[in-house]
Amino acid sequence: MVRVTDLDASLRFYRDALGLVELSRRDHLQGRYTLVFLAAPGDEAAQVELTHNWDPEVYRGGRNFGHLAYAVDDIYAACARLAAHGVTINRPPRDGRMAFVRSPDGISIELLQKGGALAPAEPWSTMPNTGEW
Repeated sequence: MVRVTDLDASLRFYRDALGLVELSRRDHLQGRYTLVFLAAPGDEAAQVELTHNWDPEVYRGGRNFGHLAYAVDDIYAACARLAAHGVTINRPPRDGRMAFVRSPDGISIELLQKGGALAPAEPWSTMPNTGEW
């Protein structure tokens, strides 16, 4: 479960940019929160639960609990799609195997190439790290 401060911004990140699929959404009026469950396309066994509390609250950290990891078919295409959505690639996939980005709430997301690493390719192989990952 990941607590999010702006559900729309988080869905633009997790669903639109990262490519997860929304499986279900539940509004809990009495508790004043919304739960959204997402998963990788075709793999509903591993789900991410976004919890949006309706009353404003500040969440600190984002890296202190670890990170989420997400395997992708083509790490270069995934990073290009994220960048096209305005997401900073904090640790580019220089090795063709691993990259890190952050969600709108500062959650560290690791992207892993499915199978073996791809051959190093530009612009990724010479791109420096940006910020914390």
